Amino acid sequence: MQNLVVVGLQWGDEGKGKVVDYLSEHFDIVVRFQGGSNAGHTVKTGDSVFKFRIIPTGAVRGLRTVIGNGVVVDPIVLTSEIDQLHSEGIEPDLLISERAHVITPYH
Repeated sequence: MQNLVVVGLQWGDEGKGKVVDYLSEHFDIVVRFQGGSNAGHTVKTGDSVFKFRIIPTGAVRGLRTVIGNGVVVDPIVLTSEIDQLHSEGIEPDLLISERAHVITPYH
């Protein structure tokens, strides 16, 4: 199994989401291993535009996506992203680590 890691080295906003989207056509699984919902990834497919802050961009291509234990998950943002996928007829194949961190508006 071939693995590829995309890591940003310029303090964010380097375009990691677009790079992962471009490369994901060659892989079966896309994993997000750290970070939170403070940054976004925009992906266009046809006439649809998806804006993700938590879910890996591979979800748009129907790939298995994994949210790892180093990710800080805001359940409100996560459910909004899942709803966006559902509105476009996409059922995400999403796995979330039981050790992922959860943050709410009360934190």
